[in-house]
Amino acid sequence: MTDTSSCLSRAPENRALSAAEARDRMLAEVVPIAGRELVPVRGALGRILAADIIAPHDVPAHDNSAMDGYAVHFAGLAATGETRLTVVGTAFAGSAFSGLVGKGQAVRIMTGAVLPAGADTVVVQEATRLEDGVVIVPAGQRQGQNTRRAGEDLARGAVALPAGKRVGPAELGLIASLGIAEVEVRRRLRVAFFSTGDELASIGKPLAPGEVYDSNRYTLHGLLTRLGADIIDLGVVPDRPEALEATLAEAAQAADAIITTGGVSVGEADFVRDILDKLGEVSFWKLNIKPGRPMAFGRVGKAWLFGLPGNPVAVMVSYTQFALDALLRLSGLDPLPERPLLTVAAGNAIKKQPGRREYLRGQVVAVDGRWQVKITGNQGSGVLRSMSEANCFVVLPEECAGVNAGDSVQVQLFDGL
Repeated sequence: MTDTSSCLSRAPENRALSAAEARDRMLAEVVPIAGRELVPVRGALGRILAADIIAPHDVPAHDNSAMDGYAVHFAGLAATGETRLTVVGTAFAGSAFSGLVGKGQAVRIMTGAVLPAGADTVVVQEATRLEDGVVIVPAGQRQGQNTRRAGEDLARGAVALPAGKRVGPAELGLIASLGIAEVEVRRRLRVAFFSTGDELASIGKPLAPGEVYDSNRYTLHGLLTRLGADIIDLGVVPDRPEALEATLAEAAQAADAIITTGGVSVGEADFVRDILDKLGEVSFWKLNIKPGRPMAFGRVGKAWLFGLPGNPVAVMVSYTQFALDALLRLSGLDPLPERPLLTVAAGNAIKKQPGRREYLRGQVVAVDGRWQVKITGNQGSGVLRSMSEANCFVVLPEECAGVNAGDSVQVQLFDGL
């Protein structure tokens, strides 16, 4: 892993990085933030564990029954024919049978109840007959069947959950099952973001000629809130070098990462480059993808910089495909080595020229029992409506020269991003 105090490696000015190169470079540069805190179990949802969760006892704590039935001693069952056993008591979950299961005896047992002393097998009640306090067990039982052994899920002292694991609903339940009330988690990632451009207007105000409403900050607000970061919205910064420099310097003091939108495409970035050369350094400026070709990655002071394009869809593509994984790494969570892609049939033809990886908005639906994906409307990088109507990206690799209806394509479902 690269020492973050050293200069960032730089891509040649005239070369756009492939999607894989850009992702690998970002993940190689960033390292998790420091800082931990102790939170109640319910407050740990969505957080990243800062230390291993160690099982303080066996799970389950006792040998117990996995079914309602009869606890018996296997050696006392006949190999052929039926075995008649006297029922000497009942074991409930939370109320164990205190006696011993002796020869010719059985104990009625409920799911989750502790196995009585002397019993090692449970015969399900559906397989038995009960006659005047005697249970009749057929041949063919297996020793240890329908039981759960102490420690078979987790042995005392074992790692129940490793550091770096994101806590979800299942993890909350697992931690609670160990009787642990508080857990140590990494502090939340602090992310500052702002939009650039004199043409951007705030919502709730009439548009002047040439203005557009700033949607990018609201998209980023949603994405970063879902990430679980502490977010700092610095608003809209006008296209003036001194304003941008001051805002970047402020953001670098307050945050672990900075996300900007706009100001990094060809023709816009001249003064941005000068400012970043003054305040920090940039690893790359261009990606060989569509949409989202102009994207800057580097550092401003101690904060990581993600300079995203200005077009709304390009912002979402750049964030989900690149910035997100780097932010996860910063948070202390290692992202998957590769993004999961599912193969489905194309529901319509798709035009494409070889050379760039493209991320199209699509909707995966079931048609006659087979999954297929259809492109959702206008694919312009400023058309958020087609993003709202989509449930996936259709990912077309660099070498793809177009798709016919019925061809197999790969999709990346939005759920999980």
